[in-house]
Amino acid sequence: MGNVEELEKICQKILKLDPKMRSARIINSRGHLMAGGMKKGIMSLEAQKQDEMMFMELALRVRMRHEFDHEFGQVHFSMSYREKVIVMSFPLANDDVLLVSSEKELDFGKVPFKILKIIVSLKNKMSTF
Repeated sequence: MGNVEELEKICQKILKLDPKMRSARIINSRGHLMAGGMKKGIMSLEAQKQDEMMFMELALRVRMRHEFDHEFGQVHFSMSYREKVIVMSFPLANDDVLLVSSEKELDFGKVPFKILKIIVSLKNKMSTF
């Protein structure tokens, strides 16, 4: 994957897609935060320790989803519509993952596909992405 500065730019670009965005983070395959965070002025709903657990669980889930790639094709993104927020995950190269959260009012029929376009354009620029 790209360097931290490039990853931060990606996260900032995603946060600017819609005013309802809350966070954009890139998590590595071991569940460690590589880049990104909460949008300025937005408070996280969970404590930092919970973040770490959520990132590790997400990394495991992304790896496990490969089990069904042969039958259903690769996962492009997953979304959870929760009581307080929408959480989306986008698998990247090497089992890294882009984790995005937004307010529930987000147009989730459009925004995830805008994020996919950003990811695809980056994959075309960076062969290791």
